[in-house]
Amino acid sequence: MYKILAVDDEAHIRLLIKKYATFEGHTVYEAENGLEAIELCKKNTYDIIIMDIMMPHLDGFSACREIRKFSDTPILILSARGEEYDKINGFEVGVDDFVVKPFSPKELMLRINAIMKRAKAQPSSQQNEIVTVDGFKADLTARIVYIDGQRINLSPKEYELLFYLIKNKNIALTRERLICDVWGYDFYGDDRTLDTHIKLLRKQLGKYSELIVTVRGVGYRFEMHPNK
Repeated sequence: MYKILAVDDEAHIRLLIKKYATFEGHTVYEAENGLEAIELCKKNTYDIIIMDIMMPHLDGFSACREIRKFSDTPILILSARGEEYDKINGFEVGVDDFVVKPFSPKELMLRINAIMKRAKAQPSSQQNEIVTVDGFKADLTARIVYIDGQRINLSPKEYELLFYLIKNKNIALTRERLICDVWGYDFYGDDRTLDTHIKLLRKQLGKYSELIVTVRGVGYRFEMHPNK
């Protein structure tokens, strides 16, 4: 069972989350704004954080950015708009997933369970390796990526996506497989979430962005020798 921190300035939203999460056996703690959430996260540990965007004192994105400085706790954002800008901004600060308001409590619980399943998955023996391509180096066990000797910081979801691509290197992976295996649930909306993560990941890789190849009509592939 999970310790959940529900962060929303609307009491009825926190109550709704608490009602359904408690029914499934989870323990829910509450915060009314981003500042309160940051302080609670500094003093306590949680399994997952559910964060609203629009809140007084400090918005959800700013709170996530601060929390990411000292914690890798999975974060699920509640968005009243569901615009692509919100998703891009959220992924850049390390958000794991989005649920658009008004949301189905059942969907929210499914998303939470999927995120936690991925977060708590034990590393497999296939991860005990280091992959290098010229100046690109990825330590799959330590979850560290270097570009020309300089360590780069990725969001938790960016690490998962990159390492999944690497473990299946030189294989064309469909969008459906990537979403299902990396996000941990059957995605029933559009696939812009995946494309946005790929775009941000390529940006992080800089001149090695070509390692992630777009396979038209299929999905993506991590190419060990893109120029050969």
